[in-house]
Order: sequence, then C-alpha cells, then structure tokens
Amino acid sequence: MHTTTELHPLQPFVPDGARLLMLGSFPPGRKRWSMDFYYPNFQNDMWRIMGLVFYGDKEHFVQSEAKRFDYEKVVAFVHEKGIALYDAATEIVRTTGTASDNDLEIVVRTDIGQLLHRMPECRYIVSTGGKSAELCAEYFGVKQPAVNSGTTVNADGREMTFYRMPSTSRAYPMRLEKKAEIYGKMFETTLGLH
Repeated sequence: MHTTTELHPLQPFVPDGARLLMLGSFPPGRKRWSMDFYYPNFQNDMWRIMGLVFYGDKEHFVQSEAKRFDYEKVVAFVHEKGIALYDAATEIVRTTGTASDNDLEIVVRTDIGQLLHRMPECRYIVSTGGKSAELCAEYFGVKQPAVNSGTTVNADGREMTFYRMPSTSRAYPMRLEKKAEIYGKMFETTLGLH
C-alpha cells in the first residue's frame, strides 16, 4: 500500500477569456509524460481527439518520430480556443502506484469555485472521465450526468453547464473516432467548434 502523497505538478492553465474549463482527475506519474502539460501520457488520446475534432487529423498534435505531443502547438491551440485546463484533485495518493483513476485516493480536492473566479467569461465545465465527474458532481451538489450529457449548476454566482465526457484513456472501451464525435458535439455547443 502506497502512502506517499503527491501534489499537483502543474499550475492551472487559464488563458484570458477562457469560456470552458476542462477538468481531468490528476496527471499520471512523471515517467509517463511526453510533454510538460496536461494529458501528457502519449497513450492518452486527448490530443488525438482534439486533432480529429478541430483539424480532421488525429496526428495534428503528435510528433510521431519522437513519440510525444507537440507542446508548443498544444498550448497555442488551447490558448486560442479559450480552453482552461486543470484537474479535480490537487493532492492524491496512488494506492497501487499506477496512473489509473481507480487507484487514486483523493487527499485534497480542487476548489473549483475559486478556479472559476479567475475565469469570469467561463460558462462550461467539462469533466474528462469518471473520477473527475464524481468529484465535480459532489462539489456542485448534483447527480453525475451520464456520459455524453450535461446538467446546469451554479458556480461563482453564475449558471453554468457541467458536462461529463468519456475518458480519453485508452482503457476506456470506446473507439477514438466515437470519442471524437462525442467531444465534437460538446465543442459545437460550448465553443461554436471552429
């Protein structure tokens, strides 16, 4: 049994004018990182989904020869689109040492309201997996939405929509193209897509 706590290794990414906040659970261990940013594991499909949705190319953010994501391209993209990124936990224990959400013991949850206070134009919160959806639902005092749906919540004095998306982990049993289709519909609603 592991008992060492880990503090979140990244600061919240909050671009000016952010309209959407995407919350994962917690980053994988450093040995799994292919870049110093969110969704850094090369086996995670977040940036392939974004490539498909916005550019019709799952390799848009991939540096294939280096087996890593293109940090500069990813950061420029989320900055341009007004997508803020963070996680629903700021301190955890990995009970088995893996990156799986099922093996995360949450020590400190993110103060989502405080984070949203930094984003006055934000109207959408998107959880990118089960653990994140669970923590967000508890924070807002609502029932977890089903995957691929949303619910209205009140946060920082604003009415907002909280969406639950499928996990971008390859362990989640859904084809990349189907995940991209679901994320694409959410982005059409939240960002007008392009």
